[in-house]
Amino acid sequence: MKIYISADIEGIAGVSHWDEAEKKHPDCNDSRTQMTAEVIAACEGIYQAGDAEIWIKDAHDTGRNIHAAKLPESVKLIRGWSAHPFMMLQELDDSFDAVMMIGYHSRAGADTNPLSHTLTGAVNYIKINDLFVSEFLVHAYAAALVDVPVVFLSGDEGLCQEVIGINPHIKTNAVMRGIGDSAISIHPALAVKLTRERVKQALESDISKCKIPLPYHFSVKISYKKHMKAYRASFYPGAKLIDPQCVSYAADDYFEVLRFFYFTVL
Repeated sequence: MKIYISADIEGIAGVSHWDEAEKKHPDCNDSRTQMTAEVIAACEGIYQAGDAEIWIKDAHDTGRNIHAAKLPESVKLIRGWSAHPFMMLQELDDSFDAVMMIGYHSRAGADTNPLSHTLTGAVNYIKINDLFVSEFLVHAYAAALVDVPVVFLSGDEGLCQEVIGINPHIKTNAVMRGIGDSAISIHPALAVKLTRERVKQALESDISKCKIPLPYHFSVKISYKKHMKAYRASFYPGAKLIDPQCVSYAADDYFEVLRFFYFTVL
């Protein structure tokens, strides 16, 4: 097996405030340690399921959060950002058998995580074909583009419910539940234990059932918090300003949608 792990931090057990998610703040140290522990647990679950080559993308903020020396020696770790439109799935291609997402979070505008956002804090929402999308779905579609299923996701309860609604065969591990500006989290050690167990279960199941079909056409809307961001994005080829804070874009090729996101959101 060849497995890709993409790791974020706002859906890691115990994280409830931006101070705990921003590397420059000392409160982030514990979050980075737990992020690393949950990623290691995923690796252990993969190895328990069979021989595997594991690639890990540190996909939060600077891309330099995971404590690399604590990872299994056999893994490959992608740090920083290459500027490829696959973003949180950089280097993913059809040679991989499965994608796993650790520490992911609810979409912008959702009330199920105090740190909910989509790609950046600059947008009110992103829609694809009139569906509000999270970073999970943005990247699950990217994985589908190269015919690789997302088989496991951990994060907040709201996102896990979204994932199950899209494809109930994808294994999930809800480590927290957001309420207003707070989060109710399970114990960090339990999050690690459940991640290990459910990753193994995911790989021992029929992972082909986890595939998400790509739509034939993509109609995209991005609502920005600041109207000047929308104005700037409206100059992207094919984009249209449909109100002072919102732009639209359409394409049949999802890679073009990813390219649009990269140049107009990040």
